[in-house]
Amino acid sequence: TVKEGQEKARANMTSSVSASRIAAELGSAPLDEIEALVERYSEDPRLQVAKACERALRRLERERAERDRVDAMYRTMAELGGSGVVVGVDEVGRGSVAGPLTVCAVCLPDEPRIWGVNDSKQLSPQKRCLLAARIAEVATAIGICHIPAARIDETGMARSLRAAVAGAVSDTGLDPDCVLMDGNPLGAVPNERNVVHGDAKVACIAAASIVAKVTRDELMVELDAEYPGYHLAQSKGYASSAIREHGLSPIHRASFCGNFLETATLF
Repeated sequence: TVKEGQEKARANMTSSVSASRIAAELGSAPLDEIEALVERYSEDPRLQVAKACERALRRLERERAERDRVDAMYRTMAELGGSGVVVGVDEVGRGSVAGPLTVCAVCLPDEPRIWGVNDSKQLSPQKRCLLAARIAEVATAIGICHIPAARIDETGMARSLRAAVAGAVSDTGLDPDCVLMDGNPLGAVPNERNVVHGDAKVACIAAASIVAKVTRDELMVELDAEYPGYHLAQSKGYASSAIREHGLSPIHRASFCGNFLETATLF
């Protein structure tokens, strides 16, 4: 029959191509081509080709699930933020004993999607850096605010956090209709709407968490060169053992270090 002839011709064509070459093609194929390629090679009797087809279909399934996850984050952003200008906000460094409190505010367009965006804590350092660069390319606006250790000691964390949120939103240059924030209510800016675990649920909050983390981490690496001995590049200011050995530096929050030193000695 015609169908049998077509299948035989296809089998002859694929058998002339090495199995390793087919496996490489399936392994690097764009998502929108995987199903067609699997169909093309589905009758190939070689085990290596069959395994490559299975791997390609699993990759397609994972990528579709990942895209569904990110699409849901963008839908939640639109549902909670409304149709106006929406900014997402998150912080990093609240519990650190050294370095600043850093807050980031990000405004994202609905398109293009930033695939892979997620709570920064769920991402590797390399993935965070790649996504931060992508966010910088795509975002409508990004704002950053750092509150130094001395000011945290002077005013306390609650007031510092409110000031940092207001500063980051102001730094975007936008007048947002809605500010979506991770965590509990702060009353830091108008039109604030808080979302518990928002960095894992809302696209713009997740983007803010990534940029805040990457920005502060880079700053802590710079401070490590200025204040050696505290391992700031590695600990990002969360470690405490070096404080007992070296005392406090000007970037340490003395009000956070009572458990580590009976008396705070300046570097």
